[in-house]
Amino acid sequence: HLLLFSQGDYTCTFTYSAQGGTNEQWQMNIGVSEDNQLFSCSVWRPQGKSYLFFTQFKAEVKGAKIEYAMAYSQAAVGGQSDIPLKQEEFEITETTVSHREGKFRFELSKLMIVAKTPRDEL
Repeated sequence: HLLLFSQGDYTCTFTYSAQGGTNEQWQMNIGVSEDNQLFSCSVWRPQGKSYLFFTQFKAEVKGAKIEYAMAYSQAAVGGQSDIPLKQEEFEITETTVSHREGKFRFELSKLMIVAKTPRDEL
């Protein structure tokens, strides 16, 4: 499965493979700060928890470098807060966030990325 979002020069893709579950809906949000220096991208399940069994996931940004990223096994719903994955369950590079083979526990309900855009050098 592949979700693709872009705004201006920035693109965010979310690729995942999962087993089971009905066709669950995902929402994706993309934003660029007013000064055009930060680009954020998040994808989440509005229902809060996904009953899919995720075998893998990968989010990738183009046009910017990841400064901060977090993955959650459960998204906030009705007064509950997001539950983050353990740090060892996923890895972050300059442009991608992906599951870590053997450590990831197959649960994912939300992914959030903040990336820094290349500043125009004068």
